[in-house]
Amino acid sequence: MMNLSPLIHGRLIVRYKRFLADIELDNGEIVTAHCANPGAMTGLKEPGMEVWLSVSDNPKRKLKYSWEICKVGDAMVGINTAHPNSIVAEAIEAGHIPELTGYANLKREVKYGKNSRIDILLSDPLRGACYVEIKNVHLKRDDAVPGLAEFPDTVTVRGAKHLDEMAQMVAHGHRAVMFYLVQRTDCNRFALAADIDPNYAARFALATARGVEVICYDCDIDTDQITVRRPLCLAS
Repeated sequence: MMNLSPLIHGRLIVRYKRFLADIELDNGEIVTAHCANPGAMTGLKEPGMEVWLSVSDNPKRKLKYSWEICKVGDAMVGINTAHPNSIVAEAIEAGHIPELTGYANLKREVKYGKNSRIDILLSDPLRGACYVEIKNVHLKRDDAVPGLAEFPDTVTVRGAKHLDEMAQMVAHGHRAVMFYLVQRTDCNRFALAADIDPNYAARFALATARGVEVICYDCDIDTDQITVRRPLCLAS
């Protein structure tokens, strides 16, 4: 669960330089918000769409506002890619991810591989280690297959590297899991966007053939909190 501080409603004017967005608040004020999302955000950056911002009282922050949620049709979409690790970690600890229960310890941001950090490392004296790499998913292209969530929404060299390192963990006798968290309320299946990043899709195929597991869940999202909801199947 990710509890959101009271959010402010507005309308998107423009997203630019990847990490910035100008937004008109309901009172007419125009503010610049931090957009914690390095992806293409296809379909999530249309001028005039409803958005919700969090507000920080940290005087050291350059930008007071952060873009958290947008609305697409009747669906709510979480666009902040800084949240999934915490959302998944809390869900695991609460026992809401049956595939990842039964481990005595959970640590975050543990060094492994070649200059990398695993998002979550689960360990247990009897079960051994389980490496969990978390990816945020928000791409949905209804002109292709309705209800289909896809990853990635842009080429990700870093993501392909993670797949290779996860496969190496399996080779070393550990369990390795790719966890795709769909921060949308309007999807029922998950697939790779192979047309966007063929290399990632190829590395994914190799990694899963070598024993890397895949888990995908979607979220309940409102302006108070974001919580893990249900598993989504991997579309062929």
